[in-house]
Amino acid sequence: MCRLLFLEKCGGEIPKIAITLGSGLGELAQSLTDATIIQYSDLPGFPTPSVQGHVGELHIGKLNGVPVICLKGRVHLYEGLDKIANLKVMIRTLKAVGVETLALTNAAGSFNRDNPVGTPVLITDHINFQGTNPLIGLNDDDWGPRFPGMDDAWNDDLQDVMRASAKAANVHMGEGVYLAVMGPTFETPAEIAMMKMMGADLVGMSTVAENIIARHCGLRVVGCSAVTNLAAGMSDIELSHDQTLNGADVAKPKMEALFKEFVTRYTA
Repeated sequence: MCRLLFLEKCGGEIPKIAITLGSGLGELAQSLTDATIIQYSDLPGFPTPSVQGHVGELHIGKLNGVPVICLKGRVHLYEGLDKIANLKVMIRTLKAVGVETLALTNAAGSFNRDNPVGTPVLITDHINFQGTNPLIGLNDDDWGPRFPGMDDAWNDDLQDVMRASAKAANVHMGEGVYLAVMGPTFETPAEIAMMKMMGADLVGMSTVAENIIARHCGLRVVGCSAVTNLAAGMSDIELSHDQTLNGADVAKPKMEALFKEFVTRYTA
């Protein structure tokens, strides 16, 4: 049923790339032309986001003339571990209807002062510090193997496309390892110090579970964080979700320019 609905909304052409829009970054969906909108609530099994900045809409249209799907709103594991099942349905539906690449964005705290608020940062690898894995439980062999490898969690070729896109769009883009925590509390300065020793450059509360599900079912994945704050202990500003949304506002024009260039080069 979902495939028929997608085909109807897409005019018979399923986009090959889907972009998940992180906290405060949903306005990229407004840049789509010839767009149609499907509410998550109209798609069986899709999640219902509860966090400010995540509306729960699937936008199908063209970005810079390229057919794309924008997932405007995500759920986080701190909203309840039962949300993992919804994440699986959403990502596996994308795979089932013909999407080949999932681009993940998020709002993140930076450990590097060279990547200040508003900076896009290419995710080159990740550390799962959430205390769980979305593939726990019985494996569905129709979607992927019981023990999937994660050497290519973040596709090297797509990273190169993103680097070329940043250069062409004249956008300064950092690079680094993203560490995912469960949340919803922000990190302590001591935790940040430990994460830095582990090799992380960014911290956030999303993205890794989506990456694991996507790689398990054969989607290629690329990711980019929008730095919305310096990590705990690096600034006198108290961390808050409002600060995250304000930082995302600074990053929006850079992320939009970057992804407009990326989708064009992705299809080249």
